[in-house]
Amino acid sequence: MHLFSLCEARITAPHIPKLLLIMKFTAFIMLLMTLHISAESLGQKVHLDMDNVRIDQVLKEVQRQTGYAFLYSRKDLEEMAPLSLHVESKDFRDVLDHCFLDYPMEYIIEESERVVILKRLKGHKISVVEARIPERIVIGQVAVQGMITDTTGAPLIGVSVALKGRASVGTSTDLNGRFVLEIPEDGVLIFSMIGFETQEVPVNGRTEINLVLKISASQLDDVVVVGFGKQKRTDLIGSVVSVKPSDLKVPSSNLTTALAGRIAGMIAYQRSGEPGQDNANFFIRGVTTFGYKVDPLILIDNVEVTTTDLARLQVDDIADFVIMKDATATAVYGARGANGVILITTKEGVEGKARVSLRMENSLSTPTRNVELADPVTYMRLHNESILTRDPLSPLPYSRSKIDNTTPDADPYLYPATDWREQLMKDYTTNQRVHLNVSGGGKVARYYVSGSFNRDNGVLDVDKRNNFNSNIDLKTYTLRGNVNINLTKSTEFLVRLNGSFDDYTGPIDGGAKVYRDIMRTNPVMFAPYYNGGEKYKYVRHIIFGNAGEGKYLNPYADMVKGYRDYSRSMMLAQLELRQDLSFLTEGLTFRVMTNTTRNAYFDVARQYKPFYYEMLGIDRSGDYLLNILNEETGEEYLDYNEGRKTVNSVFY
Repeated sequence: MHLFSLCEARITAPHIPKLLLIMKFTAFIMLLMTLHISAESLGQKVHLDMDNVRIDQVLKEVQRQTGYAFLYSRKDLEEMAPLSLHVESKDFRDVLDHCFLDYPMEYIIEESERVVILKRLKGHKISVVEARIPERIVIGQVAVQGMITDTTGAPLIGVSVALKGRASVGTSTDLNGRFVLEIPEDGVLIFSMIGFETQEVPVNGRTEINLVLKISASQLDDVVVVGFGKQKRTDLIGSVVSVKPSDLKVPSSNLTTALAGRIAGMIAYQRSGEPGQDNANFFIRGVTTFGYKVDPLILIDNVEVTTTDLARLQVDDIADFVIMKDATATAVYGARGANGVILITTKEGVEGKARVSLRMENSLSTPTRNVELADPVTYMRLHNESILTRDPLSPLPYSRSKIDNTTPDADPYLYPATDWREQLMKDYTTNQRVHLNVSGGGKVARYYVSGSFNRDNGVLDVDKRNNFNSNIDLKTYTLRGNVNINLTKSTEFLVRLNGSFDDYTGPIDGGAKVYRDIMRTNPVMFAPYYNGGEKYKYVRHIIFGNAGEGKYLNPYADMVKGYRDYSRSMMLAQLELRQDLSFLTEGLTFRVMTNTTRNAYFDVARQYKPFYYEMLGIDRSGDYLLNILNEETGEEYLDYNEGRKTVNSVFY
C-alpha cells in the first residue's frame, strides 16, 4: 500500500499533459517500427536460376530463401506447364505474379504467420488480399506419425524410420512402436529392422502411416554352424552370433585385431602394436573361470588352435565365423567352452570351372599416439628443483652454464639435447600383403587351394653403418588346401592341409624394450654417438656416447648392437569321412575325423658389445677430446647365442 501511494503522489495535475505527450510519442515510434518491419518482410528479394522446373519446385526454393511457407492444393497446380526463371534480387511477390500470369490463381499473404496461401479462381485476375489462414494442408513439409507392429500385432521397438535419399533425416520407434517424423510431403519412408523385411512407403501427403513388418524369410532359413553340425536359425535356442567374413577385412595382418567392436558381448583389446606381439586379448561375456585358461575355446574346422594360429588365419579363407556365447550353445564342449567358443569353418571347393582370386595390399603404419615430453632445458631445471626440495645443501646436477648453453644452435656433442624418440624411431613404415586362392572341381572332387604372404615392418631407425638391420621385420607365409572327394553318393572324404610359417628379425630384447629405454634415458647427459673427426679416423666401430664408468643406459647402442631371429611354424593335416545315413533315418549322419598338428619354434641372437666414449671437451686444435670407457670389455664381432627350441606334435 505504501508503494502504491508513493507512485500515486507523483502523478499530480501539472504533470498529466507532459505524461500524455510521452505516451503519444512512444506510440508513434512503435508504429514506425512496425511499418518498417512489415515493409522489410514484404520486400524480401529472391535469386532464382532455374530451367524447365515444376511450379512446386519454384515455391520450395522461394520458401527456402524467404522463410514463407506456401499452402496450396496439388490439384490446382497440376495443369501448370514447367517454368524457366532467371531472377536477380527481385521481390518475391513479383516472382509470384510472373509465375501465375497466365493462370487463374490468387495468393493470400498472412504476415503474422509468414504464410502464403494459393487459391484457384475462375474468371478473376490475380490480386493481393489480407485474410485469416483457412485450414489447409502444408504440402512442403508434413509431420508423419504412426505405429509399427509385427504380424501378431505386437509393437516393434527400435525400428529404423528414415527418409529415402537422406539418411540424416530419420528416427526410430519408441517403447510403444510409435514414431513421429517431419519430412517433405512427396518423400518416401524406409522402415528397417534386423530380422524383418525392409519396406519403402511413399508418403503422398499422408500424416499417419501404420505398418506391419514381416519376418525376413531369408534370415530364418540361414544355416548357422554350431557344435558338430549346422542348424537353421529358427531352430536355435542358444546365443550364437554369425559374423560376415567381409566385416573382418581390415588393413592388418592380424585377424584378432578385427574382432573389437564387431561382436556384441565380446571385449577385445591390444596391449602392443609391435609386429609379432600384436595379438589382441578378448573375452566373451567376461571371464567365468579361474586359472590360466581365461580366453575362449578357438576351433578352426573343429580343431583346437591357439590365438596366434587365429591371428595368422586369412580372412579370404573363412567361410563361416561363429561366436557361441552362452551355456546352451557351448554345452557340447563341456568345461572347455566355459568362456565361450569361436568356431570357424574354412572355404571348400565348389563344382565348376577354376576361379582365381588375387588380393594385394600396401598400407602405412604410424604410431597411434606419442607422449609429449619436456624439452631439455625444462628437464634440467625441474631436475635441479627436485634435488633442492629434498636437500637444499646438495650439489645441483646441472650448472647454470650448462643450462644456458643448451640451445638449438649449440654444439650437440658438448651440450647434448637428444630427442631419443626422434633419434631411434621413424614416423611411419609400410606393410605388404598378398593373397591368392584357386577353387573349382567336378562332380567327384572339388578343391580349394590358397597361399598368402604378409610382411610387417617396425618403425625403428637403425644405423646404416652396421652390416645388419635390427629393425623389426616379420614375414608370414600361409598355405591351405581343402579337397572334397565323393566316394559314393552318400559318402564324402575330405583332406585338409594347412601350414603357417613366421620369420622374424628384430632387436635383441624386442621393440617394447626399445620404447621403454627411450622414456627412461637422460636427454642431456651424452649424445647417442660421436663423430670423432680426423683424430679418430682409425676407429672402425661406432663411437657410442656414455658417461661415468660407461654403465648408463644408451638406448641407441642397445638397439643397434645386435639382432634376434626366430622361426615359428605350424603344420596341420586333417582327414575326415562323412557318411549320410538318411536311408535309415531322415537327417542322420555319421562323421569320423583324424588330425595331426606339429608346432616348431627356435630363435637365435647375435650381438656385439658396444664401445662407449665420454666427451671431455675440445683441445687447442679444435678437435674433440674423447675418453674410451670400456676398452677391455668392448667387442667388434658378433657372438652367437642359441635360444629355446621347441617341437611338439598332437595327434587325435
